[in-house]
Amino acid sequence: MTAALLFEQFLNGLQFGLMLFLMSAGLTLVFGVMGLINLAHGSLFMIGAFFCAAAAGLTGNFWLGLAAGMAAAAAAGALIEMTVLRRLYSRDHLDQVLATYALILILSEGTKILFGPFPLYLDVPPLLTGTVNLGLTEYPLYRLALIGFGLLVAVGLWFLIARTRLGVRIRAGENDREMIAALGVNIRALYTVVFALGAGLAGMAGALVGAVQSVQVGMGEPVLILAFVVIVIGGIGSIRGAMVGALMVGIIDTMGRFLLPRIFATFMEVNQASGVGAALASMLIYLLMALVLVIKPKGLFPIHG
Repeated sequence: MTAALLFEQFLNGLQFGLMLFLMSAGLTLVFGVMGLINLAHGSLFMIGAFFCAAAAGLTGNFWLGLAAGMAAAAAAGALIEMTVLRRLYSRDHLDQVLATYALILILSEGTKILFGPFPLYLDVPPLLTGTVNLGLTEYPLYRLALIGFGLLVAVGLWFLIARTRLGVRIRAGENDREMIAALGVNIRALYTVVFALGAGLAGMAGALVGAVQSVQVGMGEPVLILAFVVIVIGGIGSIRGAMVGALMVGIIDTMGRFLLPRIFATFMEVNQASGVGAALASMLIYLLMALVLVIKPKGLFPIHG
């Protein structure tokens, strides 16, 4: 094991964490402002990836595909909010879970009908192919660009929430939705905008990740589980918490999967060490979540803390 290999895995964890942030930021906004448990958020991640791959395949332009993926996910989110979710705000969380689980099945089958049952493949844009010499190691330029892109979106999202009129309304909606409704804010329109924003962020994450993995039906569900872990660790409704939680989950998960099999291989057979190490690595983020909840039951940065 070398310093170069450790550094490369750390960068992989950083990139994974920032893509998780794009997914988690929208989910925590929806949960914090609207009080809605949205299990279909992973399907919006999938929609962004499929529309990006399809549009990039038709036009030969990755950036047009990225725009198409974000727009499709945001439009799908707005349509879902206006036609289905709007009826669920006053309902029990169990009703929300059942309804949004049904949406997962509907969107998965709809994607199969629209794009076919086989995976799609999205090429890295020519501008971002190759590697970059970072001193310790050569690192793929596209993955490095994902890190920069994730940081740029995080700064833009912070500016939106902290420095704009829409951000003021979103923060007010997190604290007292009845009061801002009484002050004349169109709460239905605000909910639609917030949900479309969250969907667009999920679609962006799916489109960006689609260039480093196959685009297939069901690709959003594993990421959704991690996104829920992130917002529980960071604090529901907190963008800062989503960023910190996503980086912690991304780095710990990646480094655990890399280091634990090698550590166990020092005193176990290689095959057995790989199995035990991989199993324990998959538990690390849940152990982290449990530890955070024991110390801070509302998460690291609760909005009402």
